Amino acid sequence: MSQPRSRHQHTLGMTRREILQVGYSGLLGLGLPSLLTRQTQAAGTNDAPAQRARSVIVIFLTGAPSHIDTFDLKPDAPAEVRGTFRPIATRAVGVQICEHLPSLAARADRFAIVRSMTHGLPSHEHATHMLLTGIDRMPLGSTHMASRHDWPCYASGLDYVRPRHDGIPSGVMLPTYLNNGYGFSGQTAGFLGARHDPWQVRQDPNQPDFRVDNLRLPIGLSLSDLDNRRQLLAQVDQQRASLARTRAVAEFSSQQERACSMLTASAISQAFAVDREPNAVRDRYGRHMFGQSLLLARRLVQAGVPIVQANMGTMNNWDTHNSNFTQLKDRLLPPLDRSVAALLDDLEARCLLDQTLVVMVGEFGRTPQLGGNVGTPSYVPDGRDHWAGVFFALFAGAGVRGGQVIGSSDRIAAYPATSPFYPSHLGATIYHVLGINPQSVIMDRLNRPMHLNEGEPIRQLFS
Repeated sequence: MSQPRSRHQHTLGMTRREILQVGYSGLLGLGLPSLLTRQTQAAGTNDAPAQRARSVIVIFLTGAPSHIDTFDLKPDAPAEVRGTFRPIATRAVGVQICEHLPSLAARADRFAIVRSMTHGLPSHEHATHMLLTGIDRMPLGSTHMASRHDWPCYASGLDYVRPRHDGIPSGVMLPTYLNNGYGFSGQTAGFLGARHDPWQVRQDPNQPDFRVDNLRLPIGLSLSDLDNRRQLLAQVDQQRASLARTRAVAEFSSQQERACSMLTASAISQAFAVDREPNAVRDRYGRHMFGQSLLLARRLVQAGVPIVQANMGTMNNWDTHNSNFTQLKDRLLPPLDRSVAALLDDLEARCLLDQTLVVMVGEFGRTPQLGGNVGTPSYVPDGRDHWAGVFFALFAGAGVRGGQVIGSSDRIAAYPATSPFYPSHLGATIYHVLGINPQSVIMDRLNRPMHLNEGEPIRQLFS
């Protein structure tokens, strides 16, 4: 007897005959045009909510920070749970956060903290996929490594439903591509195809020689030269018309055109020139990768990029299996506190905060009990292991009512004590503020329809 489809199952079934038909029509050059036509039709019929934000900045704390030592302290819990950090009062009445986040404490009236985020996969690879795409379970065919079976990231979902043709990318990810010898899922368009991939920046904007080579013309090449070369390329491409019918070549041509458009989009090329910022502004953000990445994020949204993801550190940077308190106090929290506070100040001073949703989140939290290790043989008394039972997310801007806490964890910060919020809720919130219906119909590479997102926006943020 067939089983009912679960609420978060994203794909719809196809018969073997239908799959073969799609594959055969693709060989004949018939599949792609019909697919694109249906994509346009599907996107055009989705009811869009009122747009609250022009842009979204996702501050991703890769490796997963300890919620119980940052934004959800439990001072009355046993010593092996509460740890050594003390909570401090903030500008928001009744809201306390970690003593090593004084700048954010002084700005707590501008952001809301969700303390009941949760999911069921305490694995970096899988959880990153979930948080960066807004899904609650893995898509069919996906693994712990990035592939074209993956669910599309937010920028790619936006680009599919609301494509741009002005040379400005729908999304930029910086300053690192998350990988562990293989790319982590959640950083591309996945099954939507390479044409919808976000722009990847893989250099530290704090370095003196920072530059994005793909957005700079080679020495001696002018914009008019570029136009001439594009015309020549178009003539050559006409001779390859028979090959251009395949999807792979079509996507490659699309990427060529996007690269040329970005080169000629002066606003974008200028946005990457972080060195043009006054020294005082750069100093406020902090002369480190955290700070300069968020400064670059501000410059990009100011130039019109709708989604910017800034990874706060290299791969698994917040993975404090050992020396949890030393790492947080000395290496991680001070630069984060300074740079996020500077970002909020800068966006507000430029009248951009009302137009920009700022989201800060990691892929999960850390074990409530110190030294608790899940699935590992070693015992580290001063470390916290992976924990997906509960964690936090921070939201600011775009109409978010600051100074509030939404949801709560239990007495030892192990599980939600109130209604839980899942990655799908976070994803639905991002799409909603951008004026995208989270349940927009998208089509995969086999032309199967599915919903972009299965969650509901976190409406308490705006009430």
